[in-house]
Amino acid sequence: MDDQLTLDMGAEDLPVRSLVATTSSSPDPDDIPSRARELLRASLGPDADFRDGQLEAITALVDRRAHLLVVQRTGWGKSSVYFLTTRLLRDRGAGPTVLVSPLLALMRDQVRAAERLGVRAVRIDSTNTDDWDSIVEAMSNDEVDLLLVSPERLANSGFVERVLEPLLDDIGLFVVDEAHCISDWGHDFRPDYRRIKSVLPRLGDDVAILATTATANDAVVQDVVDQLGGGVEVMRGPLSRASLKLQAIHLRGEDERMAWLAQTLPKIQGSGIIYVLTKAHARRVAAFLTSQGIDAQPYTGGGQGGGEEQHKLEIERRLLANDIKAVVATPALGMGFDKPDLAFVMHFQLPQSLIHYYQQVGRAGRAVDDAYGVLLHGDGDRRITDYFIGQAFPPVTAYESVLSGLRLAAPKGMGVTTLAKNIGLGRALAEKVLGQLAVEVDPPVRKSGSSWYATGVDFQVDEGRMAELLVRRHAEYERMLGYARGERCLMAFVAAELDDPGAEECGRCAVCVGGPIFPEQPSAELVAAAAEFKSEAPRKRATRRKRPPKTTARVKRRRRKPKG
Repeated sequence: MDDQLTLDMGAEDLPVRSLVATTSSSPDPDDIPSRARELLRASLGPDADFRDGQLEAITALVDRRAHLLVVQRTGWGKSSVYFLTTRLLRDRGAGPTVLVSPLLALMRDQVRAAERLGVRAVRIDSTNTDDWDSIVEAMSNDEVDLLLVSPERLANSGFVERVLEPLLDDIGLFVVDEAHCISDWGHDFRPDYRRIKSVLPRLGDDVAILATTATANDAVVQDVVDQLGGGVEVMRGPLSRASLKLQAIHLRGEDERMAWLAQTLPKIQGSGIIYVLTKAHARRVAAFLTSQGIDAQPYTGGGQGGGEEQHKLEIERRLLANDIKAVVATPALGMGFDKPDLAFVMHFQLPQSLIHYYQQVGRAGRAVDDAYGVLLHGDGDRRITDYFIGQAFPPVTAYESVLSGLRLAAPKGMGVTTLAKNIGLGRALAEKVLGQLAVEVDPPVRKSGSSWYATGVDFQVDEGRMAELLVRRHAEYERMLGYARGERCLMAFVAAELDDPGAEECGRCAVCVGGPIFPEQPSAELVAAAAEFKSEAPRKRATRRKRPPKTTARVKRRRRKPKG
């Protein structure tokens, strides 16, 4: 276990006053290392110290107002760098920090973490529009230290005009969290991140800029640096995790994999995550484990707001409290989920790439001596991955149809649903195309309110780059297969894929120890139980569909009842 104490989002709650209190022996506020360490120890105790690179990053941002890209593994404490930098810059009279953060769940965690550090943080997103006016007023009164926004807010003209533009001359620090999302070479490219590029030139020369990520190989790093502009310094750390024991197991069918999980999970102390590729797998695997007496819950994307969102938050809470054995999740449970004592991360299928894999398996073993990452793989994995890779890049005809539909409607605009219907595309595909077109340097479309408009700018799809990206994605999957074959140390294989200069054999994975960490074959009895469960599930669903609603049945009986 790493015995260094750091300021990260997993730190236990601490009173805000512990950070803002001072003593007569407080160091010179201009002595950044001493002041930063004082704040750290006031929060976490007299023996707390920084991890390698944390203090160097803070000092560079505060003293030199540097432009940094920090690539460090999950749990290194990237959030502590921008929270402490914010506190130190504010003490020097600088303006607030603007933090672009990709997930609402992550933003909620970050607001709570900032408050524990004496940093007054607020967030602006689509769920709290009623609070915008009071937030803007608080910022104008210099009562906010840090503003968190999603990248999608940068596409909202109301937010840009009312909130962001008045701040640009007064920002002390600009942070891009999960910065790999800015690169279409990355595993989780989000078009709205490209809007950041238009914001940066409008910042003052003395504004510090920090971009952070845990998953970026050399190609992604270079693309992020290009997006952020000149003069960006890159700080990279080792990616291996000393407590993590890796294993890859080929089990041909889903029955065998479900049986293996049911057999293995009860042998592991603690709670963890099982990653699957589809929502149907999340529901099916969780239901089977539950039938075998294992407390498991599915967790999938979608359902923003309302009861579905609250249900997911409750699952996260239970997992954090070790009140549930396993969450069977799609990649929706990803960036921002922070549980230092996560005991295991299992994969039910091959992820699309080793970068995807590291993003997920690297969540385990941050604050425990032994944690496990087991990759199950077999038939059907490639078919699912080929589908997702194909969906990531809309066909050229989709771009042409969207632009043609908007140009025919000009000068009037059109909502996404109407546009999709008029041009014969699915709504999700039309929305994806619009999102990508809107972040071009000279965008051929723009959004006002809920309607989209053609701008008149000529646009041609870069088919060469799209083909290059497709080739790259399939090559990444081939390297994922190489990992699964166990041709060399598994941890070193992953680290090399991420261009970690410190990649070396871990001595803990199944390859290094020369044998399986867990038995590779499930019992025939459990395999039979899984097969029976799968065969019964469709019949149960069909039975539920055939059963008429009670009201309908009651009406039919009433109609059959003779009069008089």
